[in-house]
Amino acid sequence: MPTHSGPTPSSVPDEPHKARGMAESFGSDPDRYDRSRPRYPGALVRRIAAAAPGPDVLDVGCGTGIAASQFRAAGCTVLGVDVDARMAGFARERGLPVEVGAFETWDPAGRTFDLVVAGQTWHWIDPAAGAAKAAEVLRPGGRVALFWNVYRPGPALADAFAAAHRAALPDAPRMPWKNSAIDAYGAIFDKVADGLRATGSFDDLDRWEVRWEQHYTRDAWLEHLSTSGEAALYTPEQQADLLARTGAVIDEMGGAFPMPYLAVAVTATRT
Repeated sequence: MPTHSGPTPSSVPDEPHKARGMAESFGSDPDRYDRSRPRYPGALVRRIAAAAPGPDVLDVGCGTGIAASQFRAAGCTVLGVDVDARMAGFARERGLPVEVGAFETWDPAGRTFDLVVAGQTWHWIDPAAGAAKAAEVLRPGGRVALFWNVYRPGPALADAFAAAHRAALPDAPRMPWKNSAIDAYGAIFDKVADGLRATGSFDDLDRWEVRWEQHYTRDAWLEHLSTSGEAALYTPEQQADLLARTGAVIDEMGGAFPMPYLAVAVTATRT
């Protein structure tokens, strides 16, 4: 399952792990996905790796291996698991060992790890079954760290993108950019923490945050936008109209813009 710098604030279903069409839509073009998705701030990756009792990492929903590659560069030994064979194949081509399967039912074959991570994927995992499986595969004292990149656009940028979305998709049931992404993700973070807490196998629950920023050209943002889970819900005509209108917004800003992000990790220690 891929990393996902959306879902956008109001495109997230109430129970996203049940929205399998969205959850498994990312592998249609793994190369484009890997090329256009943002990485995670090095400070967060290093903090997570340093907090683990050892180097053995399981990356849940590793996708094309974006987060796995960053943890490997930080000195970790990483095994990925992903439900999408297309994404797993891409990650293997970059030298990452990946097993295919849904994490909730994946067989670890007795293996345990020092660290379980998930970059932008845990909302696609059943919160109860996923937390139980994380507890199963973590060694005592091991750490789970589930993290996301969350958009933080300024009001003017959010309003302009929202207007483009409304014009292209006036009947869409959900409106990205309408509300703060941080507020929308807050409910996800709370549900994730509740799932970990309910197992009775974790303590020291915490939330770590790193602010950072990425510069996007017009083409880079449109490519990034076309890889979102929400894009799978549109017709080709709707998608083309949305990209054209969004591109016009960026042209009016001079052809490029900075997107502020907040990287947030929900983390806990295996008792």
